[in-house]
Amino acid sequence: MENKKELRTWLDNFGLEHPLVIAGPCSAETEEQVLKIAHQLKDTDVNVLRAGIWKPRTRPGNFEGVGALGLKWLQKAKEETGMLTTTEVANPNHVELAMKHDIDILWIGARTTVSPFIIQEIADALKGTDKVVLVKNPVNPDLSLWLGAVERLYTNDIKNLGVIHRGFSTYEKTRYRNNPEWQIPIDLQTKFPDLPLILDPSHIAGNRTSIFDLCQTALDLNYDGIMVETHHDPDNAWSDAAQQITPATLVKFMQDLRIRKEISESEEFQSKLQSLRAMIDIADTQLLDVLSRRMKIADEIGRAKKAQNVAILQNQRWSEILGKMTKEGEQNGLSEDFIMRIFKAIHQESINHQEEIMKKA
Repeated sequence: MENKKELRTWLDNFGLEHPLVIAGPCSAETEEQVLKIAHQLKDTDVNVLRAGIWKPRTRPGNFEGVGALGLKWLQKAKEETGMLTTTEVANPNHVELAMKHDIDILWIGARTTVSPFIIQEIADALKGTDKVVLVKNPVNPDLSLWLGAVERLYTNDIKNLGVIHRGFSTYEKTRYRNNPEWQIPIDLQTKFPDLPLILDPSHIAGNRTSIFDLCQTALDLNYDGIMVETHHDPDNAWSDAAQQITPATLVKFMQDLRIRKEISESEEFQSKLQSLRAMIDIADTQLLDVLSRRMKIADEIGRAKKAQNVAILQNQRWSEILGKMTKEGEQNGLSEDFIMRIFKAIHQESINHQEEIMKKA
């Protein structure tokens, strides 16, 4: 698959003066609930009504969706409000039922994206469709797996495609339910700048307090839209209650979010930007020099350990480094999360260097 302007055609055809907005409940619960939310979102900047019909849950016993019955509710909401509709499909049977009920946009969930076998089955079921198909990132941080799913659809003559960034699972506790790993969608944008990119802040946040900031970050990074879980009574939602917001809150968010220009023609701005970028380039080069020197020291440590038959990993020393650097980072305006990521990567590279030394005869 190559980047082409035509990848944006379906989105451009909306003729929007603002980013695409998809909103609606995590799960369709009752016909009354779906219709009530749809009417509250009607006549706002929301373009597409979403609702989960089949809900893949991590553990059995949780609400797993109302099933095909909910598709009729989406159909009725579309008839009454004129809004387009979207839902998640996870197998060919879901695809057949969604198409039968004229769902406008289909999305593939994170748990499905991880399986090339299932993706291929869905791609075969959708072959040649003019429906819009959006692919959520896989649960694990793997850009190739994400793009591979898109390519399987593309090679089956499905051209109205887009991707949804919903964050990535992590074993470590962070402020988010799913870690954003912003660099991964940025890398995707670099490879395919015309492939529409949409943020799902609800699944990244796992709570409603972080949704606005995540949306603003996405707009700052030139995302094409947002998908926000919206419920008329979030606290009593049947699934993911903590991360849903009311339609009124969403409307307020859309009023307060700032859409950034991609570039400014101001000569003063261009001159300042060029100067600052030159400074960044210098700092990056210096940073690489420092890291190279650090690895050379790690090599010397590896040789000393080898000579004395000492293990590479020294847990007490590693804990001391993390504690010290986290504290110093905070004093320099750097977040604990950032420091942890940087030094874990540095530590892993140091271990790799020392392992190579240990292997040498």
